[in-house]
Amino acid sequence: MGKIVNATYMTLDGDVQNVQDWHFAYFGDEARRAATGQLYMSQALIMGRETYEGFEQAWSTRTGADEFADRMNSIKKYVVSTTLKDPTWTNTTVVGGSGDTVAELRALKEQEGDILQYGYGQVTRLLVENGLLDELRIWLHPVLSGKAKPTDLLYRDSDQVSFTLNGVETQSTGLIVLSYTPVTKTDS
Repeated sequence: MGKIVNATYMTLDGDVQNVQDWHFAYFGDEARRAATGQLYMSQALIMGRETYEGFEQAWSTRTGADEFADRMNSIKKYVVSTTLKDPTWTNTTVVGGSGDTVAELRALKEQEGDILQYGYGQVTRLLVENGLLDELRIWLHPVLSGKAKPTDLLYRDSDQVSFTLNGVETQSTGLIVLSYTPVTKTDS
């Protein structure tokens, strides 16, 4: 069985949505290597519809631009959605239409090997709530967004979840990648 790893870019004030405003100033060679490494260690991507639509728009036109873009376009992609019917991005399958999304996600985890998920939203909360998330990587950017709305923040009303720190990677731009494993109820 593989593992599901979530990689979320975040500011010091918890903004996980407005990446275009603050991420690129801190994305140097070290971050590029780390991002490429985590993408190549994965056999598939999983995402919600909103992330899918943003990624499709950004990456589908970049085939041939570089190895990262080529990998992003060729890797298997699974979109959790009950409304998306005919995805157009290469290698995309929609999950969540059976009525038992958790069972579908559990089956994907068993069949695909390691799966990468970008961003923290409804799909991540579903994974955490059902014990399917194996690792959370927060790419903490040394900046205060200052304009995030409550819906742009990592925090949402939910049950408390504890994590164990696996590692810290500090980059010369000040970007810090924090790696955590969720503590399951049987671990505590």
